[in-house]
Amino acid sequence: MQLTPGKLWGIRRMADARGIFKMTAVDQRPPIKGPIAKALGLPEAPWEEVARFKALLIETLQGPSTALLLDPHYAIPHGIDRLAPAKGLIVTLEDSVFRETPGGRVSSDIDEWSVAKIKRMGGDAVKVLAWYRPDADRAVVRQQQDYVKRIGDECARYDIPFLLELLVYPLASDSDQTTDYVEMKEKKADHVLASVEEFAKTEYGVDIFKLESPVNAEDADGSAAVQAVFDKMGRLAGRPWVMLSAGAGKEAFRRVLEHAFRAGASGFLAGRAIWLDAFENYPNWAEIENGLKSEAITYLSDIAGLADREATSWNAHPAYGEGGTCFRPANASFRHRYAAI
Repeated sequence: MQLTPGKLWGIRRMADARGIFKMTAVDQRPPIKGPIAKALGLPEAPWEEVARFKALLIETLQGPSTALLLDPHYAIPHGIDRLAPAKGLIVTLEDSVFRETPGGRVSSDIDEWSVAKIKRMGGDAVKVLAWYRPDADRAVVRQQQDYVKRIGDECARYDIPFLLELLVYPLASDSDQTTDYVEMKEKKADHVLASVEEFAKTEYGVDIFKLESPVNAEDADGSAAVQAVFDKMGRLAGRPWVMLSAGAGKEAFRRVLEHAFRAGASGFLAGRAIWLDAFENYPNWAEIENGLKSEAITYLSDIAGLADREATSWNAHPAYGEGGTCFRPANASFRHRYAAI
């Protein structure tokens, strides 16, 4: 893999000086809106309440984080001014309201947002979540593939890193059918691995993968069999990758990270595993803030330390060849033209 200047710079902005990603997700929408609406007895969560929580997440959790993932609906309009300029900025592009069809889920962009707009606002990377089941209806599978490819093409055009999040999900025929943003109960490792293998193809233009555990988080028991599945996922990714938490508990996600780092992951991009316990105190804002400043920060610092010790630097990934990554002008005319500047 060769990186262009914009992609190289954006990826560097998301990691620490050693090339380790310790990133916090603040882009969740249904997992925050739903509990707020329920607690207040309302059909829809007030915008101000959701935005207030996201701003608090930015303020309290950015310290140990190398980058934050923000959404255009709430986190950016109400909290971007609270993000330190030294921190990387990843912007989510997919709408949380996906289209559910009999054959599977179909993703789309947030209205009036695009790769170009994220680049213009100074984002360091574009993140897209693609719901994907390789065994979904063939037309749905193709739509999701085309969607990801379009985003990859646009990221190449605007020279900004493309961070792809993949999640398997229950189809209408599955016994654990749900539209919640939670780990699929009867998840099959083969579905996760096949999804990674598909989108590792060069035509999708993915720079970094944000991946779920190939086994249910509670089953990440440290065994050699589970490690072998993580190892295979890392090989299939073929580029730097980080782990997502998918709502897993703190202890379970830490075990997932141990497997992932042994398999070559370069860090994490996690949200609920870090801040969900504090959020469960809603609407007691004082208790939420106290939980974020104590248990959440302690946990975030713990897994960040684990990443420091065990994760693989992204710029040493085998995908970049011997000597790691650097910007290498593609042709002699480019080099000669800028040699005298």
